[in-house]
Amino acid sequence: MTFKDKVIALLNQGLSEKPSVFLIDLTITESMKIIVTLDGDQGVTLQDCIDISRAIENNLDREEQDFSLEVASAGVSTPLKLVRQYKKNIGRVLKVKTITETIEAVLSEANEEFVTLTWTAREPKKIGKGKETVEKKLTLPYSEIKEAIVTITF
Repeated sequence: MTFKDKVIALLNQGLSEKPSVFLIDLTITESMKIIVTLDGDQGVTLQDCIDISRAIENNLDREEQDFSLEVASAGVSTPLKLVRQYKKNIGRVLKVKTITETIEAVLSEANEEFVTLTWTAREPKKIGKGKETVEKKLTLPYSEIKEAIVTITF
């Protein structure tokens, strides 16, 4: 079993004890730095990071392979990668980049194939002068999303 396989097995075992926490990214550099990025259905606590860190670190032998370990939650500005992340952020404002445009809208629906975004826009009236506020709705498959980031408003 390779070093990476051991880390993956230990990580999966640690995550199985915390069903609301899930893996976003795992990187093992050439210098054996293990970087684990987590997210959770109700967020990630410091204790979640500590528990996952211990699940990995306490079961690897530094005599066999020296390594460093970093376990962290996905940051606010981290792009969404998994369907599970989209589902947990329903009702929040996303900044979504597609191949052709950037849209800032409320994530109103997310399923296994697509997301639905809603927003209001000012458009010229169909009859007469002036503008009117129009409700816009866009259904977007995940394959067309280049990047989606939750926007935080204060």
